[in-house]
This record gives sequence, structure tokens and C-alpha cells, in this order.
Amino acid sequence: MRIAQRRRSLLVAGEVMVFAEQREGRLRKVALESVCAGRVLASELRTQLSAVLAGNEVWPLADLLGGYGVDRVYLVESEALAQYTPEAYAHVLSSLARDREPSILLLGGSFLGRDLAPRVAARLRTGLAADCIDLEIEGGVLLETRPVYAGKAQCVVSAPNHRPQMATLRPNVQPVAEPNPALRAEVVEVDYSVARQSLRTTVLDVVRRASERVELTEARIIVSGGRGMKGPEAFRLLEELADVLGAGVGASRAAVDAGWRDHHDQVGQTGKVVTPDLYIACGISGAIQHLAGMSSSKVIVAINKDSNANIFKVADYGLVGDVFTIVPMLTREFRRLLAE
Repeated sequence: MRIAQRRRSLLVAGEVMVFAEQREGRLRKVALESVCAGRVLASELRTQLSAVLAGNEVWPLADLLGGYGVDRVYLVESEALAQYTPEAYAHVLSSLARDREPSILLLGGSFLGRDLAPRVAARLRTGLAADCIDLEIEGGVLLETRPVYAGKAQCVVSAPNHRPQMATLRPNVQPVAEPNPALRAEVVEVDYSVARQSLRTTVLDVVRRASERVELTEARIIVSGGRGMKGPEAFRLLEELADVLGAGVGASRAAVDAGWRDHHDQVGQTGKVVTPDLYIACGISGAIQHLAGMSSSKVIVAINKDSNANIFKVADYGLVGDVFTIVPMLTREFRRLLAE
């Protein structure tokens, strides 16, 4: 009898719930992308879209979420949530999911989301599809498309017999709609009593990098360098080009392993997975590890003196030549065009 009741309940569409990631009182771009993806799914299921907003003094963000189509915001305020800690946030999100029983639970595929999602899925005893690039509804079931084999293929997975259906969304694959300031979300304040003394880990301090550049996972344009840059000093050429384009600066694993760039800048399977509108690869051969992190970019430009470099197989545009000649030329030309 319980099994029959459980199966019937799976056919009833609960709300679509999204974790609205914020940092220092500002919504992350990946949170808005997840909300927009959730809005489409909720409309198809004819159900409500809710967002979980956790932190300390983050209530002003609730109105912003309403403008993007969120019907209900679950506001969880606590000093213990001022800084992200896995235990506290997993407790809040899993507790709320148990109480509300959503059909779908989405998180952005940021570093925080990739850390939090599996912890919540384990507590809820449900499945999780990570790094999804497409989500759609078929017969009331969420179909989740994600890359496999370092991006060489794609697979579609689903969890038809478990709720919530969970997924993390790869950054920059979902367009963000223009907000409607006339829309408002219902704000529901909830308290799950997260006490600092109950946590096994506490954030004492956050050390920030002294950089004003855009975060790679949120950058629309990325200029990356590899072993062909020949040393850390040459990355100044890429930084000059990035300054003109308003771009982020990335690096291959070879450049990071050589100590030329910080691991924070690494793009690849063991670094950051990025999906910018434009990716300019300078002196990068195109190892499979690197391609796994950037091959989903909308437009790829490769600059390499080796015409047989693997990077040209995925590039939309290829420039065969000396990177130390071509990059300064591009910088000058872009500066001239943007000044007109």
C-alpha cells in the first residue's frame, strides 16, 4: 500500500525548487541562470517555482528573484549562514526539501553548487545529474543532458522513481531573461535553527585574490594561455587583450603546473569548466583534459604555430602563427574598433 501511494504521489507535480546562490549579498549569475531554467520547467509542469535564499541579511534579494519569475522565496536568515559551510547549508536545503517535497531541485554548477548538491542528494536519498547542459520535461519526468567522455559525447539521464529530481546546471548554458520589476514573489521566512556550536567546521576568514577580473565561470569572454606562452611574463600580453575585451584570463594545466598561473585560473577537467560566448586559446595544444573544460564555448578562436595542434579540431576560427605577434595585433585592432 505504501509503495502504491508513493508511486501515485510521483505523478503529482510538486514545485520546482532552485537554490539561489549568493555571495556577499549579491546573487550569482549562475543562480539567475538556474532560476530561468526552473521557470521553464515549472511552466511545463504547471506548478510553482520557488527559490531558497540562505544567508545573513540577504532579504533584499527576494524582490530581485521575484522579477525573474520566482513565485515563492524561502528565506533562511542566520548568522551561521553568513559564510558558506557544507554542513549548515546542506542541513537547510535538505530540511526544506523534505518539508516541501519538490518535484525538481536545481543548483548552479559553481564550486559551491558542486560541493553542496551531492551532500543534499545523499541526505534525501535521491539521484543527482551533475554539470547538465540541457533540461527538459517528458511525461512529467525531468530529462537531464550532460557531457561524458571529456565532452566527446552527451548522455540523457533521469530518475523517474525518485523525488526530488536533482541537477546542477553548467554555468553560461542557460540565458538569463530580462527581469520584470512588476513581478513580486511571496516571501516565506523559515527557521531551521543552525547553531554555530553544532557545526563541525567554522569559517574563520576568507582570503580573497587581489584581482578585479571577472570570475572565469561567469565570463562572457575568456583569453587563455598554455605552454606556448613560454613563461609567466608573456601572460601580460593576454592580460592586455583581456583588458580591452573585458575578459577573464585562463590557463591550461601545463601553464599552471609550470607555476606560471594560479590554479584558480586553470581551465580543464581538473580546473574550471567554462562556457563563454568567446574563448581565445593562445599557445594551447588542445590536450583532452583542457578540451573537456572549454569545448562547449559558443565560439572558439585558436592561435598556435603548429597547424596540426589538436585545438584546431574544436576551433571555429584558427590562426596559425606566432602567438607573440598575433596577440598584440589583435589587441591593437580590438582597441581601435571599440574606440570608434
